[in-house]
Amino acid sequence: MEFGMFLEFPVRDGGTEKNAFDDSILLINEAESLGVDSLWLAEYHFNPGRVMAAPVTILSNVAARTKNIRLGTAVILLPLANPIRVAEEIATLDLISGGRVEFGIGRGTFPNVHEGFSSPFEESRGRFDESLEIIIKAWTSETFSFEGDFYSFEDVIVTPKPLQSPYPPISVGVTSAESFAVTGRMGQNMMINPSRVFTLAGLKPQIGEYHQAWKDASHEGRGKVCLRVPVYLSQDPQKAYDEPMESALFSIGRLSDRVAKYAEYGGTTGNWGREAEVVKNMSYDDWFRDKVAYGTPEAVTEKLQFLTEELGLDQIMFEVNFGNKIPLERQQASLRLMMEKVVPNLR
Repeated sequence: MEFGMFLEFPVRDGGTEKNAFDDSILLINEAESLGVDSLWLAEYHFNPGRVMAAPVTILSNVAARTKNIRLGTAVILLPLANPIRVAEEIATLDLISGGRVEFGIGRGTFPNVHEGFSSPFEESRGRFDESLEIIIKAWTSETFSFEGDFYSFEDVIVTPKPLQSPYPPISVGVTSAESFAVTGRMGQNMMINPSRVFTLAGLKPQIGEYHQAWKDASHEGRGKVCLRVPVYLSQDPQKAYDEPMESALFSIGRLSDRVAKYAEYGGTTGNWGREAEVVKNMSYDDWFRDKVAYGTPEAVTEKLQFLTEELGLDQIMFEVNFGNKIPLERQQASLRLMMEKVVPNLR
């Protein structure tokens, strides 16, 4: 069982963008010292309050500061970037980090991000598929050509190549019910962000669809499943309930508003109008029960043990600042309890 930490590099209330980098680097250094297996950074654009527009650049800095923690992207938005450039940058990061890259990819959830890059959201699936094919060819071929609907290359030579052979592990980010079987047919590992649609314990049927699609497509082995889970730990159960409440409620409201805004937008999957209502109507108690692992170390251990066994998880990607309003010192305390009191019982 592997344990990774997810970060968004948020700007704390009253803080500056520079503070966001300083705070997050402090957490990363602590995560390395505590034995967290991997660090996962998102990619955000047009999103005030987060300074995570260039995750590969940040991971290059982290590579120089650390020795052991693996460096993951969660996720690189493939439809927004030239795939040759992505292949070059990820290969470079893999080389300078000594082969520590985990390549997490997705097509993006919200249409405004695509509009900002003049990339129609309705084309995101096609662009994603072509980009991944090109990136793999770039890493595994000395010279290659490609002709698609969106990209065309003739006899290109891409250097450098990744240090890991044949290339860094690939995982596809999943946020909608439709994406589980698609990812299984692709033969790629999967990391699940359940916040918009799913309860944590209710994911078993969708994960089953993923494994069945993998098998039906005659891929070898078994795909790895990673679940993103917000955690908050305190030795006092009441504090574990009360202290993250403001941050969680802020995130619930923000998520509901963003989903509702694009409910009728072309190219989305699922019923966003219904999903927005579900999120909007969730109480904190609903969220506490179904969406997060908050509590004492014993309670969090029990919940994560259940999820691991029920869902067949290979990795938990935990975040200690869900909603981005938890003070840094509480994030640090939660991280320490997670790694010292919970993880040893689950590895």
